[in-house]
Amino acid sequence: MYVGSFVLGAQFPGQGQGEALHRAVRSAEVAEEAGLDSVWLAEHHFVPYGTCPSAVTLAALLLGRTRRIRVGTAVSVLPTVHPVALGEQAALLHLTSGGRFTLGVGRGGPWVDLEVFGSGLDAYENGFPESLDLLLRWLREPTVGASGERFAFREVPVVPRPSQALTDTPGPEVVVACTSPKSVRLAAERGLPMLLGMHAGDEEKADMVALWRRSARAAGRTPEEIAGAAHVAAGVCQLADRRQDAAETLLKAMPGWLKQGLDAHVTVDGRKRAMRDPVAYTELLCGLHPVGTPRLAGDRLAATAERTGISRFALLVEGSGDLAATEDTVRRLGAEVLPQLR
Repeated sequence: MYVGSFVLGAQFPGQGQGEALHRAVRSAEVAEEAGLDSVWLAEHHFVPYGTCPSAVTLAALLLGRTRRIRVGTAVSVLPTVHPVALGEQAALLHLTSGGRFTLGVGRGGPWVDLEVFGSGLDAYENGFPESLDLLLRWLREPTVGASGERFAFREVPVVPRPSQALTDTPGPEVVVACTSPKSVRLAAERGLPMLLGMHAGDEEKADMVALWRRSARAAGRTPEEIAGAAHVAAGVCQLADRRQDAAETLLKAMPGWLKQGLDAHVTVDGRKRAMRDPVAYTELLCGLHPVGTPRLAGDRLAATAERTGISRFALLVEGSGDLAATEDTVRRLGAEVLPQLR
């Protein structure tokens, strides 16, 4: 089992954006010091929910500041970028980090980002498979051309090629954020592991893993590929000597951040969207994830792994909104939770 941190650069009420980003960087550095396996970086535009607009750029910084830990994007939003540009960045980070970079990609949402970056709503609603396939070709082939609906260009060489002998791997790992059966089937058909969201409980995660396996078999994926798929589950983690104290820490801080951050999202076409109640959502997350004592956290992670078959976890550790509390949770994860799981 592999446990990492999930970093949004969340801006809590009363905080500046620089403070949020400093906490994000520092928590990642502490994750390596504490012995965690990975750091996963979220990407958002124009909202205080997360102040990192380029997960791949922040990944570059953190790969340069660390020596052992894996760094991944969770996720780079494909409809707002050119897949070749993202593929070039991923190849560069893969090669220069010795293979420590993981590229997580997703479809994102129907946000105003699509207008600002000029990709349009169709890129979100219909263009994700074409973008994903072009990205995968760029990461796996020596030359690439395109003749699709969104992307059309002559054959060009891939430079730098990610499949260099220096890293002992064919290229950077790619994972796909999945929130619907359609995205699960898409990932399975291409043999890519899933990143599952914080809102999903063990039963829902297990159903998605089962659907992935059925879809992968139907697509002709080998039994070895299916058995070896290392899916990732996002969650929340807050540690304290008493479960009540850990939950209260999150219930004091997270609802204000959630309301401020989620309210700031603007849809590109003015469509209505249902908003979660921030307090109820925080309570749900506290119930689903390792929030409590280190013993409870270890038991909860082990139970989720057993019920779902998921082997990797990306845990949001900044839910307190406080740097010292964030560092304490990360260090206790490494010192008191990881030994239970190994």
